[in-house]
Amino acid sequence: MNTSMLKKSFFDTLEKSAVAITNIDDKRGMVMLQNTVATKQTYSLKNNSNYKGKIIENNLSGLMMSIDNHEVFFKMIGTFNAYNLLCVYAVAIELGEDKWKVLQILSTLTGAEGRFDYLFSKNENIMGVIDYAHTPDALLNILAAINKLRTGKETLTTIIGCGGDRDKTKRPLMALVACEYSDKVIFTSDNPRSESPEEIIKEMENGVPANLKKKFISIIDRREAIKTACHLSTKGDIILLAGKGHEKYQEIHGLKNPFDDKTEFINALNLLEK
Repeated sequence: MNTSMLKKSFFDTLEKSAVAITNIDDKRGMVMLQNTVATKQTYSLKNNSNYKGKIIENNLSGLMMSIDNHEVFFKMIGTFNAYNLLCVYAVAIELGEDKWKVLQILSTLTGAEGRFDYLFSKNENIMGVIDYAHTPDALLNILAAINKLRTGKETLTTIIGCGGDRDKTKRPLMALVACEYSDKVIFTSDNPRSESPEEIIKEMENGVPANLKKKFISIIDRREAIKTACHLSTKGDIILLAGKGHEKYQEIHGLKNPFDDKTEFINALNLLEK
């Protein structure tokens, strides 16, 4: 059973007393409701729906949205978070919560750790984004979200590796996506596990065509890769550190060594601004 059908099965088994809520901007949104006997509700940013949202501003400081004709500023950024916020709002209202209280609480929320988890350096305003993206599709989505927020002047540097003892076919694809949608790329270690990090990076490099090879460098040590990206960045630039997100370790030859991407990012930025 594929992912879409698995999701649909949850809707199909709902009782009449339940409520089924779907995103009708998604091409599979209405498919989810085809066979459910539950009360059907919809949300969207683009189409007519029961719960309608609209992005007024979407920039590096946050989201200004209209939800059911009420303008609210949210700390989260990106179109995908606009959909997430709208979905949570719809669920809360269907559960009988007060809409003003719901909007107030949502306006204070920050994102999940390691999922478009961002910070800014104090002086140079360099933006660091930590994200768990570890597949080609996930990496493409996060880079697309960042590129939508850019004004065009910032340099976007992506730090990316691939896990060992996992699907090798995605390594060249990950590298290609990073190079196509970033200005600069640093290939580095993720969780090499039992494999050689040098060999993993070599397989990533093989996915980059000749016309993009000038975009990347390879630094095996993840900590040094983070430091290098910070040193290569100037005021207002953006750095994406992808692959590990919320993880607090780096697995090498069976050992899980303490390693926190966000802490390393903060340390590197602080060192840069001393």
